[in-house]
Amino acid sequence: MNDLQKVRTVALRHLSNKLFSTRMAIMLPILILFIPGMAWGFSDPKVMLPGGITPSSATEVMFYTSLGIVFGATMCSVLLSFDGVSKDRASGVLEIKLSQPMARSYQSTALVIGHWFAILIPTWLLWAISFIIVNYRMGDWPSIVDTLTSFISVALILLWYVLFSLIASTHAKEQGTSIAFGVGVWFLFTFLWALVTTMVAFASGVSIGEENNPQWIDLEGILDLFSPNGVFHHLLETRLTDVERGVSPVISWIAALIWSIIPWYWFNSRMKSIQP
Repeated sequence: MNDLQKVRTVALRHLSNKLFSTRMAIMLPILILFIPGMAWGFSDPKVMLPGGITPSSATEVMFYTSLGIVFGATMCSVLLSFDGVSKDRASGVLEIKLSQPMARSYQSTALVIGHWFAILIPTWLLWAISFIIVNYRMGDWPSIVDTLTSFISVALILLWYVLFSLIASTHAKEQGTSIAFGVGVWFLFTFLWALVTTMVAFASGVSIGEENNPQWIDLEGILDLFSPNGVFHHLLETRLTDVERGVSPVISWIAALIWSIIPWYWFNSRMKSIQP
């Protein structure tokens, strides 16, 4: 069995364990509520969003539905993978796994892929159902490019949060510490990042929260590059013609690449040096 076959075998084992776990069964209703549920609500022709905004196309509706990904799917990513390493470490299984004739870098890659696809498969399925719901309610389909961009963006943000949780799991010797760190990172980027943006704007002398202020819009757009949620929204905004926050699509995709490479490299490094 070559290295790629080993990675595939181990990844499928992790995928099966997580995808059909009790934890996933508990989280699935949450995903259904946050993704197809929001798609149904935002695609209502009579819906009126704050600021008097009414979505006029399927792409816009799916952009607002992405809030379900940010609040629901990312949290499920954390809860699904927070004990990816710490559980085996506490039980002594990690020492056995690392002693197998398989490079640690390949084991870490299989671990990431298995946990990532365990949350990605149901999320992508519900995301596709959301497109069908929007078409049923509005009679409109996004373009192929819009659809591909949204699916890729969803996959990336889930990858980032899986990596954050797995990194935390390598540093924590107890599962409680691991989940606390993972939820803390999720809370920072989901709720507290707006406070960070506000503090930076205040220190820079920029008027806070004024939607028509170019300085505020540009500052918010730049600071969002330092948040996985912000980069996720930047990627989706590349397909919206009426949104301009001072960040080019090229910069958005480069930021997405950086958010993917650095945490993955960090996790691989931790797995190579970790002591069971």
